[in-house]
Amino acid sequence: MKKIIFLFLTVVLTSALLTGCGAKPDSPEASTEGGSQNEAAASEEAEKPAQENSGEITVYSPAPAEPLNGGVEAFQKATGIKVNVVAAGTGELLKRIESESASPLCDVVWGGGAESMQAYAPYFEQYIPAEDNVIPESVKDKNDYWTGESPVPVVIMYNEDLLKELGVEIPTSWEYLLNPKLKGMIAFADPAKSGSAFTLLCTMISAFGGPENGGWDFIEQLYANLDGKIQDSSSNSYKLVADGEYAIGLTQEKSVQEYLDAGAENIGYVYPSEGTSAVPDAIAIVKDCPNPEGAKAFVEYILSAEAQQMQAEEFNRRPARDDVAAPGTLCDLSEIPLVNYDFEWAGNNKAEILEKWQEIIVG
Repeated sequence: MKKIIFLFLTVVLTSALLTGCGAKPDSPEASTEGGSQNEAAASEEAEKPAQENSGEITVYSPAPAEPLNGGVEAFQKATGIKVNVVAAGTGELLKRIESESASPLCDVVWGGGAESMQAYAPYFEQYIPAEDNVIPESVKDKNDYWTGESPVPVVIMYNEDLLKELGVEIPTSWEYLLNPKLKGMIAFADPAKSGSAFTLLCTMISAFGGPENGGWDFIEQLYANLDGKIQDSSSNSYKLVADGEYAIGLTQEKSVQEYLDAGAENIGYVYPSEGTSAVPDAIAIVKDCPNPEGAKAFVEYILSAEAQQMQAEEFNRRPARDDVAAPGTLCDLSEIPLVNYDFEWAGNNKAEILEKWQEIIVG
């Protein structure tokens, strides 16, 4: 009986194996080579959507190394999306995006100054972040081509010891810079060479009525009080004041704050009473980018409360969100008097603005 059962099972198994291999010799299933090709194609097809939708993005950024690397590493850890970073100056990166516009290689630009980003708005996708409601209108594009992620107020920096020697008080306004006692003692970089100096130039023009209503009159008077001394580098605007060579420096809040956080005691800064600007470092999605879903995920993460808090605590960067507190001893953005800064005017008319500045210099 056992022998009969064994023979029966053998016949059944043999029949099953023959059935499983019963495809025609010329069919794809029967060909080992064809099966490998199909498996490879299926594997390649399976990988495609992941790569296109979320797997990898390229970010162009002029941001300082520490906050840039910190933000990228945190995003990769949170999402599993790989980030390829290309770091260079804002102008260089934006020109690269322009030249690549027929076939973009970049997904996101992160960290470019808003005026520069505005000038290249046609190369960006319009996008409204999910939590747009917590980002003030003053730090984002009204047409949604870019969103500010870290406002950067510009300020008047001063060296208290030198002010005492000159017999002048700590300035509280832009107009105070016209004090004859400060002639030749104000450090200001060339707006044609420095992005922050260009922002300062446009801010002061805006504070005094704009380009058509007295703004340029103030700039002419300020230039006269510079006594022909214009710095080649924006870093000189705060370094020379900290070193005691200039009494006043026109610079960014964050530059002075670094000295104060390091223990400097003879310097300080003020937000001018006529109003200043807080032009943000911005983030934007490149038009027709290779990975739009990955790009959106990156923008959402960088603007999230988690990422903004981390950037504030670890790198002393102001958050764009009004529900995340400013770092350290910095006041909230809402407490700073701000001018009505026209990003479109500043960004789209940069060449004309610099030409007018040059005319003032050459007389």
